[in-house]
Amino acid sequence: MHALFLVLLCATSFQAVRKAPPSFRSSQCIMGSPGRWILWTVCACLAARQKAALRVTMREASLEVVRGDSVLLPCSFFTSSDFSRLNVIWTLAPFSSPETPVQVIVYDHRQVIKNPSLIGRVDFTGLPSRADIMLNDTHVSDGGIYRCMVNNPPDTADPGVGELLLSVLEPPSLPVCEWDGDVDVGGSVRLSCSVEEGVPTPEIRWEKVDPEEISLPINMDGELSGSVQIVNVSSQTSGLYRCSAANALGTQNCYVKLAVYRTAADGAWGVLPGVLLTLVMSLVLLALLALVVWLHRTGQDGRSGRRRRRRRSRGHGKAEEEECYNEIRYTPSLMKRSFV
Repeated sequence: MHALFLVLLCATSFQAVRKAPPSFRSSQCIMGSPGRWILWTVCACLAARQKAALRVTMREASLEVVRGDSVLLPCSFFTSSDFSRLNVIWTLAPFSSPETPVQVIVYDHRQVIKNPSLIGRVDFTGLPSRADIMLNDTHVSDGGIYRCMVNNPPDTADPGVGELLLSVLEPPSLPVCEWDGDVDVGGSVRLSCSVEEGVPTPEIRWEKVDPEEISLPINMDGELSGSVQIVNVSSQTSGLYRCSAANALGTQNCYVKLAVYRTAADGAWGVLPGVLLTLVMSLVLLALLALVVWLHRTGQDGRSGRRRRRRRSRGHGKAEEEECYNEIRYTPSLMKRSFV
C-alpha cells in the first residue's frame, strides 16, 4: 500500500512539472537531466520493490472432509528471493474455541516442527515452492479456520497470510431413547431422544411406526436432543415409537415400546363382561350337574324298585310252593282216611 502511494505520488509530480510555468520548467534542478533521472530512478525503485513483495494465495476458501479421511490444505506463495530464509507457519482456530488459535506445523531454517498432538497426522507436501500441508485421519476437533503465514526475507509479505475454512463431517451417533410419565389411561407421557455426535448437526424426528405410522410434533431441547409430549393417553396411544437422527452422511434410529394400562375404574367395565360370562357358565354347569345327579338317582330308584318287585315275586312264589307242598304232603293221610 505504501509503495502504491509513492508511485501515485511520483506520477502526480510529473504531471505537476509538465503543467508548471515555462520559467519554472527551465530550472535544471527540476527538468534538467539530473532532476529527470532522479524522478525516474525513484519510480523504478518503487516499482521493483512492489514486484518483490511476497504474495500468499489460498487455492480454496473452504473444504469439507469426512471424519477419518485425509485432506490437502493448499497454500501458494510468490517470492523473488531464494528459500534460504523461508518461514512458514500454519495455525488453527478451532470451532470450539476460535479465540485461542493453536500452532499446527512450522517450517523454519529448513526444519519442520509439529504440534505434538498432530505428530503422524500432519506434514508439508510441497516445500519449498508451496506451503501445502496434508492432514490425515481427520478428527472432528480438526475443524476450524486454518491460517497459512509465509515470510521470506528480504521479500516483504503484505498481507502474507491466507485463510481456509475446514469442516470435518461425521454421521450421527446412535441416539438414546427414553420415556417418562404416567402410562395409565388419561395420564401424560414424555418421549425424549438425544444424540452425542454428528456434523452437520443431525435432524431429529419422532414417529409412531406401529400399529400405524404417524409423524409427531417435536420440541427441540437443544441442537442434539428432542422430545415429544403426549397428554391424555389412551389405548390408542400404545405402540412402537421411533426416533431418527439424520444428516447428509446417514441415519441412526432408536425405539420405545409404549403400553397404556387401564385404571381400576376403567378396568371394571372391561372385567364385568368376563365376570358375567363366568357366572353364566357356572350356572349352566351346575344345572347340567344337577340333571346328571337327578338322572342317576332316578335310575338307581328304578333299579331298586325292580329288585324289590323281583324279591316280592320270589317270596310269593315260594309261599305258594310251600302251600302246595303242604297240601300234597297231607293228601295221603286224607286218602288213607277215606279208605278206612
